[in-house]
Amino acid sequence: MQNFFRFLTADTTEAVTDATTTSNIFLDESGQFVDASQAVDNVVSWWEKLDLVNKVIEKLPTLVIAVVILVAGFLAAKLVSNLLVKAMKAKNVDPTVYNFIRRIVSAFIKIFVVMTAVSMFFDLSSFVAAIGGAGLAAGLGLQASVSQFASGIQILLNRPFKTGDFVEVNGVSGSVADIRFMDTVIITADNKRVIIPNSHITSNHIINYSAEDKRLVNLIYSISYSDDIHRAKNVILGVAERSELILKDPEPKVYVDSHQASSINLVAKIWCNVADYWDVYFMMQEKVKLAFDENGISIPFNQLDVHIHQ
Repeated sequence: MQNFFRFLTADTTEAVTDATTTSNIFLDESGQFVDASQAVDNVVSWWEKLDLVNKVIEKLPTLVIAVVILVAGFLAAKLVSNLLVKAMKAKNVDPTVYNFIRRIVSAFIKIFVVMTAVSMFFDLSSFVAAIGGAGLAAGLGLQASVSQFASGIQILLNRPFKTGDFVEVNGVSGSVADIRFMDTVIITADNKRVIIPNSHITSNHIINYSAEDKRLVNLIYSISYSDDIHRAKNVILGVAERSELILKDPEPKVYVDSHQASSINLVAKIWCNVADYWDVYFMMQEKVKLAFDENGISIPFNQLDVHIHQ
């Protein structure tokens, strides 16, 4: 290449040398005047640095491998994200999380693939170290948010409850209105909107009253010591058997629960569907009192007997 340039510029070099024997008239890239021979050498050196064809040919096998890695990686990202969605559907994961999880997994795989392909041409060690340091700093600063986000993913995947369930979490009971990645919204029985961070939910006990189809209603009734226990039990069972909301299997049961200072307590164990719990609870409280009145069974209040000695 250098000989070829010298051949092309031979006449010009001789002419310039003949005309300028006392000074240099060519400027090099640093702004210094040089003679014609040095100028040709500079041009040859510059061309060799820009010999892109040779460089492309030299890197062609590596380029092909990088393209294959990119294509295979992007296909793998799509395949893995789709398989993950199918697995979540099989476990009845909340549908709101499908697209989010698919995009996160796909993005991580694609970023890894791109960095792998680029690393075949450039040294990314310093770049990765810088990203790792920035990620560590961000992680320390956003530790609470990251914890809540991870807890949200855990709730959506493990499904301890779903939207519409009646739960008791962290001392708050109510219906689950919305499950988000950072927090969960609960509407209490008196229509209060309570927002609980997900990290507080996963670190405390969760009572899900809607998890099962049936629910047991425990009701306590007090009768006087002078009343007939068997008759009182039959009155309570009669009210339960006449209600369409109360299940016949398991059948209702009434037991003597305790002997109090002023009364005998009877406990009624009644099964109903989860959705009918409060209707059954309030219905039994009202109808049992009316049935007690009709059958002459009293519900005593606290009494104190005072004996006066003469």
